[in-house]
Amino acid sequence: MGMLLIPFFDVMALVVDIYFKIVVVEVVVYWLMHFKIISASNKYAVKFVELLKKATEPVYKKIRAKVPPFADFDVAPFILLLGVFFVARMISVLKEMVM
Repeated sequence: MGMLLIPFFDVMALVVDIYFKIVVVEVVVYWLMHFKIISASNKYAVKFVELLKKATEPVYKKIRAKVPPFADFDVAPFILLLGVFFVARMISVLKEMVM
């Protein structure tokens, strides 16, 4: 039975890893646009940011409802990264327990 769960944990770990990377890329692109390294008038950059926001904004809204920004600094991405890292670690531990 345990051997059947290993592929499930592998898929879950992959999904969590991809979401972690999406959040990191969104933070990096936001800062690049903020410091005008990437132009905000670039239609491809705007579409890319919209795509990233569709993946992250629903979770950010839930975090922002509980934790407001500190001195105009949005901590939602960092809290989300910590949560995703925690989930990834739990999946790894569960996989090791099954093996």
